[in-house]
Amino acid sequence: MPTRILTIALNTYREAVRARLLLGVFAVALGTCVYALLVATLSLHNEARVVADLGAASLSLYGVLVAIVLGSTSLYRELELKTIFPILSRPLRRWEYVVGKYLGSMLTVSVFVAVDAAAVLVLLALESGQTPWKVVAAGVAMLAILGVMMLRARDARVFVAIPWAVALVLVAWLLATPAPGERQLVAAASVLAVCEIGIVAAVATLFASFSSPFLTATFTAMVFVIGRSSDALAHIPVHPFGPLATFGRVLARVVPNLHVYVPARALLLGQDAAQPVWPYVAQAALHAALYATGLLAASTVIFRKRDFA
Repeated sequence: MPTRILTIALNTYREAVRARLLLGVFAVALGTCVYALLVATLSLHNEARVVADLGAASLSLYGVLVAIVLGSTSLYRELELKTIFPILSRPLRRWEYVVGKYLGSMLTVSVFVAVDAAAVLVLLALESGQTPWKVVAAGVAMLAILGVMMLRARDARVFVAIPWAVALVLVAWLLATPAPGERQLVAAASVLAVCEIGIVAAVATLFASFSSPFLTATFTAMVFVIGRSSDALAHIPVHPFGPLATFGRVLARVVPNLHVYVPARALLLGQDAAQPVWPYVAQAALHAALYATGLLAASTVIFRKRDFA
């Protein structure tokens, strides 16, 4: 069973990293990092803070966008090309197929977030006073390692980015040592972004199990917007709004509270004595895992009953 799920996940990852749209979003994400660097030059002694804040915000935004795109198109592409029929004709359960698709999407987005986070940390290192030649040398070394790995693994080039992205983040983390607080903010925001993306991807998988790509993307985006606004919806005053306030509170209870994954800056910096940052991240990750598991269970039930004839 794990082998079959892993095969579907790796195949989904292979198809996703070759998509031009994903490469376009990645280019925009890197462009946002450069924009953050330009905005930082306009600030007064807050360059590192600007880079960290804009970088952390872009991690979540672009990661969610990639999750929505992959979740709404991955399954439909299999149906459109009719490649799903020979896949499901093999000794493969439908729930294994759905879980494999989800894990493949999450693997793709995780690599995306890791590389983007590394870019933010590198810029943070430059803005916080790290020696430029160390940053350049580390970048050249990592690119050289990537080139060698791709040459030696010709049959598995798309998978080389997985361990390389992990190593890149670790190197960027070490380079950003001169800014420990901002570095922790970016790291915690990256983990929370992956957790939030896990829920969004599970929502997209649920809608994709019975709907078209357009409706899947639309519904998932609506859930994301409502989830980010759940705190505001839960506190709509009853007096001027009446039934609308009740409806908002119902939505806040039904839709996952994604505001949990964008906490206050003081918490991410570890300045909130009442709530340490890493226990908070662990609780948020557990919340995301439970919610995603429930959504995937519902997706497998719906997909199992779907007729492809």
